[in-house]
Amino acid sequence: MPQDPHAQFDSTVLDKIELSPIGAVPHTPAYQDAMKRLYASHQVYADADHKDGHVTARSLASRAYFHADNLEAVATGKIADTALEGNAAIFERYLQSLNPAQRAKAEPYRATVPGKAIHHRKHAGAVAPAIHDPIHTLFLVPGGGPHPGLPGNYLFGFVAEVPPKAGAGGWEIQLHDHQDGVEIFAASSFAEAFEKLQDVLASAPFHLSELDELGFHSG
Repeated sequence: MPQDPHAQFDSTVLDKIELSPIGAVPHTPAYQDAMKRLYASHQVYADADHKDGHVTARSLASRAYFHADNLEAVATGKIADTALEGNAAIFERYLQSLNPAQRAKAEPYRATVPGKAIHHRKHAGAVAPAIHDPIHTLFLVPGGGPHPGLPGNYLFGFVAEVPPKAGAGGWEIQLHDHQDGVEIFAASSFAEAFEKLQDVLASAPFHLSELDELGFHSG
């Protein structure tokens, strides 16, 4: 099989992006052609941390992902969903993983990304059963989308219990960039949603559009 004639130069461009403190490359035709190839192959994303900068997928490969620490125990029925780690705590762990500049930019998202805390309520009366609040648990993974992700180049999403639709189950995985890019996977059970989440986490970093291969669709 003939070798890609652009491979060596494209590798040099990836190195240059990673060496640049702002993810910049020269604005020459050769470099811009290389950037088109690298974006098309999802080896480079728009950098969430620097305007007009770029970030390589390989540089994000060592980044941690975040979800409820006890999510597996809840999904497998070992503990009640009322014990699920809250979204605010998950988001706080993400914040603490960032450098100070990224953390300052991410802090305003604390009010919007985690969502309102769910308080598990009970009916009036001592013997009445608790009202079931739908699960809506946060996770964050490194990657990009039609728009950059959150600071640190993170996409965020939820494993969510939703009203069943015709022919579909009552669970979804939703994954977002920081604007309107969103991919959705419909699942028939919490167990199926949790299993698909493992596939998503194992695939990171990725561009949102690549999730089509895992059965997601654009929202």
